[in-house]
Amino acid sequence: MNPWRGVLRVSRHEVKLLILNEAGQDTLKARFAPNPQHPRAMLTLLEGLALYSGHRLTVALSAGVNSPAWLCCRLLGNELWPAESQLVAFTVARRAKRLGHLSGLGDFRALRFGPGGRG
Repeated sequence: MNPWRGVLRVSRHEVKLLILNEAGQDTLKARFAPNPQHPRAMLTLLEGLALYSGHRLTVALSAGVNSPAWLCCRLLGNELWPAESQLVAFTVARRAKRLGHLSGLGDFRALRFGPGGRG
């Protein structure tokens, strides 16, 4: 079994999370407000998904075009880069290719990985 992959897209108005299983199919889609009540909330959620899958989770960070730089910092522990985690590895995302998807929760096309991995 291969590890799951994720994309976390941050904008002024929302945070979208897309988790893809080992076959590249949607496993989880979520939309959050950009201001968590605890600085480790998102990292803890991602660590929980890694534990659930049984593998380290690689998450690509993607910021909206006009997003202030501090948005990702506030979302991922008040740091310039997300806190170190044995369960979650972060990368910077490029614009992703479009694949099929689950319906509901809005448009997640910009978060999709291409067939080779990192869109």
